[in-house]
Amino acid sequence: MSCLIYCISSIKQRLFKKTLFNGVIPITFQNRDLIQNIGQLMVFGFYGKKMTPELKQFINKNKLGNIILFSRNMDDQLQIRQLTMELQGEAKRAGHKHPLLICTDQENGAVRRLGSGSTEFPGSMLIGATYSTANAFEISRMTAEELKSVGINWNLAPVVDVNNNPANPVICTRSFGEDPQVVAEMGEAFMRGMQSEGIVSTLKHFPGHGDTGVDSHLDLPVIPHNLERLESVELVPFRKCIKAGTDVIMSAHVYFPAIEKQYGLPATLSKAVLTGLLRERLHFQGVITTDCLEMKAIDDRFGTAQGAVMAFQAGADFAMVSHTFEKQKETLEAVTSALENGKIDTQSVRNSMERIDRLKDKYLDWGQALKKEVISVEKGEEHWTTAEKVYHEGITLLTNKQDLLPLSDRKNSKTLFLYSGMVFAAKVEDQKDQISVFESIVKSVHTESEVAKIEDPSFNVLLKNVISTTESYQAVVLLTVSITKGSSQIDLLTQLKKTCNCPIIVIAAKSPYDLRLLPQADGYICTYDFNPLSLKIAIRTLFGLDKVYGRLPISLNNT
Repeated sequence: MSCLIYCISSIKQRLFKKTLFNGVIPITFQNRDLIQNIGQLMVFGFYGKKMTPELKQFINKNKLGNIILFSRNMDDQLQIRQLTMELQGEAKRAGHKHPLLICTDQENGAVRRLGSGSTEFPGSMLIGATYSTANAFEISRMTAEELKSVGINWNLAPVVDVNNNPANPVICTRSFGEDPQVVAEMGEAFMRGMQSEGIVSTLKHFPGHGDTGVDSHLDLPVIPHNLERLESVELVPFRKCIKAGTDVIMSAHVYFPAIEKQYGLPATLSKAVLTGLLRERLHFQGVITTDCLEMKAIDDRFGTAQGAVMAFQAGADFAMVSHTFEKQKETLEAVTSALENGKIDTQSVRNSMERIDRLKDKYLDWGQALKKEVISVEKGEEHWTTAEKVYHEGITLLTNKQDLLPLSDRKNSKTLFLYSGMVFAAKVEDQKDQISVFESIVKSVHTESEVAKIEDPSFNVLLKNVISTTESYQAVVLLTVSITKGSSQIDLLTQLKKTCNCPIIVIAAKSPYDLRLLPQADGYICTYDFNPLSLKIAIRTLFGLDKVYGRLPISLNNT
């Protein structure tokens, strides 16, 4: 008899795993309600501009409750709204209690996902350079309007990492700056701007990603500081925003040995971090989401599916798997199996579902989810006007030796602009080609200026003419976009300073830390954001046609 019971039990277990994706759940399974709704704990992405069959399957059979969108999913406002309505309509027909949470990374600046027709709002460090929480609130509020109008109800922003490492390859201008108090105030204002328009905001990346020299998309960063240091720097913005009522916090794939004793265990998978520090010490009662578990800091060491299991064991509420269907399927299977065999505590999962329910009750309703709406032309114009105003307040003129600026805009006063086509962008950043429009922007401001790409074969001839003074310029302007040691632009500037009779001006079109590598520049202006509007304002400022008022929100110790 005992053998028969064992055989029946084994058959049920195999049947359960086999039929999970066909929507058949054994009714005798004691936690069937959790399994039937396991998708409420997942945040999945997909490829394409329309709902895929796989995603439809997840929404119907596994009650997938949360979707992440990337640039690959979004063209213009109408297409995005049609997509989000298609997704919400499917969830409604599938019997979901709440609409889907649909999120994206619309941090602005370097990381933005909305397609054509959206406003290129200033990013965090430029807003930090204005030192105005009113700007942080208003830019966030307007961003929320644009998100809401296309059916996106959850923004994975603001970044409240304190960027105090000049070599940080992944945060940099995504941060409001290096002062913990300024970052905290700006982060809270941004959070409130989102909330004022009914958009869920997300603080990231807990407990801090600002003092790393490694991109967690590619490897596992380590922050070696003790807890006292973390309390005085990294945790300051999180504490302030938690007290102000933040809704969601995203974990960092970063190892903190002062908190987590298991070597190499990232914060995302650490119970000491997510439960001990975030829940118990900082008293956060909202929703904890992981960053994408397909990032190499997790996937290469633990695997995406096992990473999800470990994240739930650590105290996460959402597991994010942004890209690959097979890994999403494996994650559902692994989490289901872990629930079934007791490796994930069922009460902890119920607590997670209750927190998610509260979040959805607060922000979501079917009327808004299925409402056909795109932003009006009038609002769009207002948004661009505000963005331009804030760019003027944030772009920073750092160096102006011997008052060489403004340059003459007379027709007989030639200026040479140089740029490199080799532009670095972190994996998370907007990959849109901005450099190709640089020449047209320069010419739109000053028709007599010349523009040269340093990789072009003809550049060497031009350089010889500049050095030999065959060609005479009032200034040479070098455009940089987050250069690193060994960059050819560093050697070029050094050569020009030694041989050229005219002043050298640098436009740092992204990272202000470029000046650390180019201290010889006679003039230096930083835009923080690399886009046509910020570039045009910077170039107009060089010729005295505009004024900028920003103050550096980070320090450059060698300047």
